[in-house]
Amino acid sequence: MYGGYIVAIDTSIADLPRILVVANRTAATPALVEAVRERARRGPAHFRLVVPATPRGLHRVADPEDHGQVEAEANLYAALPVLSAAAGAPMTGHVGDPNPLSAIEDAVHLHSVDEIIISTLRRSLSSWLRLDLPNKARALGLPVTHVEPDAVEACVWTRPAVEEGVGSPTLAS
Repeated sequence: MYGGYIVAIDTSIADLPRILVVANRTAATPALVEAVRERARRGPAHFRLVVPATPRGLHRVADPEDHGQVEAEANLYAALPVLSAAAGAPMTGHVGDPNPLSAIEDAVHLHSVDEIIISTLRRSLSSWLRLDLPNKARALGLPVTHVEPDAVEACVWTRPAVEEGVGSPTLAS
């Protein structure tokens, strides 16, 4: 009882390992989908996707807090159904801080994460790898899996077109 109310806790979710998946432009790529599927094969887990609202181009310098949100939301909405299918259960997610390490730290503290999967662009294109994001995330004391897709996979996804409640992610040309 809490404050005179009976509190029911869904232990089916509470007891599951909590996996944080961190991605932006690679959020719905086959490499990340396969990494989520592989982690789900090891046992039930609750997956949460965070897409940092990382701006691109000159917006990274001029006004990083004001840009990146729209693209991050589109990537989140495109990726959630694909990654949920790979996880075998509904996946939750949100758009995070523009700084990817801050987005990870926020999610770890707010959601009591047990493991992290980070998906980046390939090494020659990834600002996250230039920041050494996977190793900085490991400093939080959690297991980190780094997924680096093939360059062809690392495309920007657009919000899926929805017809009668059914849609699929499409590549932006």
